[in-house]
Amino acid sequence: MKPDCSAESGISRERALELMLQYLPQEAMRKHSLAAEAIMRALARRLGADEDVWGMAGLLHDLDYNETRECMSRHGLETERILTERTVAPEIIQAIKAHNADNLGFVRSTEFEHALVCAECITGLIVATTLVYPEKKIAGVKAASIIKRMKQKEFARSVNRDHIRECEKIGISLEEFAVLSLSAMTQIAPELGL
Repeated sequence: MKPDCSAESGISRERALELMLQYLPQEAMRKHSLAAEAIMRALARRLGADEDVWGMAGLLHDLDYNETRECMSRHGLETERILTERTVAPEIIQAIKAHNADNLGFVRSTEFEHALVCAECITGLIVATTLVYPEKKIAGVKAASIIKRMKQKEFARSVNRDHIRECEKIGISLEEFAVLSLSAMTQIAPELGL
């Protein structure tokens, strides 16, 4: 069980999960959010950041996806409104907006912002790689396979490889990031159905 993180983040994990369930009815989006949370927690441990704060950003980053998917220039802004009303820490809200910085017209500048965008993007590549394996289990996936798939532009075409490579902006090589991300997602494989 993950700890109540209301002190630093301004919201408990239990309440954040309730929001995720409320705003993201699709199972795939919920799994994506849980995977992003797991990777963000692992990155926070690796970089000496606040695990609960970073995890919360991963969990809540796509809260407004259903409202904004047809207008990506608003993606993150609706989440900002929802979370500001609930007094979530401003640094979490800023990182969430920054994961869509390209569409919102600004540049990611902090370690937290770079971490969130690379973490949430690699989830799709890992899931897609897992699903091409006969057993479709994440435990059988190797980090080398993730790196190999990164180079195959036709594979999981919607995954932004440049965003994944932002791991290098926080001092983590692509190879290490693939290992860290795969390990984080493997730890919650039952929740992900993988």
